[in-house]
Amino acid sequence: MPGITATIITFNEETRIAEAIASLSCCDEVIVVDSGSTDGTRDIARALGARVFEQEWLGYSRQKNFAAEQADNDWILSIDADERISVELAGEIAHWKLTGNTNSGGGIMTAWAWSMPRCANYLGRWIRHSGWYPDRKVRLYHRRHCMFAGDFVHESVRVHGVTGSFEGDLLHFPYRNWDDHLRRIDRYTELAAQASRSNGRRGNILKLILGPPTAFIKAFFLRGGFLDGWRGLAIAYMGARYVFQREFRILR
Repeated sequence: MPGITATIITFNEETRIAEAIASLSCCDEVIVVDSGSTDGTRDIARALGARVFEQEWLGYSRQKNFAAEQADNDWILSIDADERISVELAGEIAHWKLTGNTNSGGGIMTAWAWSMPRCANYLGRWIRHSGWYPDRKVRLYHRRHCMFAGDFVHESVRVHGVTGSFEGDLLHFPYRNWDDHLRRIDRYTELAAQASRSNGRRGNILKLILGPPTAFIKAFFLRGGFLDGWRGLAIAYMGARYVFQREFRILR
């Protein structure tokens, strides 16, 4: 039965870290890597039994890989402080620990990573459309065969081998409120612009003009955002805003 270490990277997450850790009953160890919090994040994590490490910010991928290096187990379940393992997903992971790498048909498969659908709660409602669901993420992986990659934003697990799939949801609470969403867009578009410039991409005025309305149409109409009500409209607007700010900053 493989042991699993859950890893969480944090910075000033005292209002969310407890619920994140509480959802990790399927894991054998919890590691929190904190990058200089000035609130009670580290104390809360320690009180809940997590092993806490302090590490200056290395970037998303390197910070998460550092966390994995501290684990006592090779199997890593990486979540963020704004995520929770649902009861259904925890049950699947617990079953996997007992049965090993078994697919849904009962056959044996050599999977070094497992993906799971991520369901976001936006302004008080679970979002099932708008291009936000199922938003599959690889979060359970063997650290000898996989690692996080991506220097700025949108880091992901690079898998050397087969990836299995769970069906239970990883629950995501990405924004505390509307203002928090605006602040995140401001931060992430600057990081995305830096990544684009570092890769040699030049600004394009057509993308600045056509990108935002295209993003809105995709999210609200083509990806069923209208089925999410006024929240779907808000998501489409914010998606268009993100594209505009990113392209504008690349042009600067």
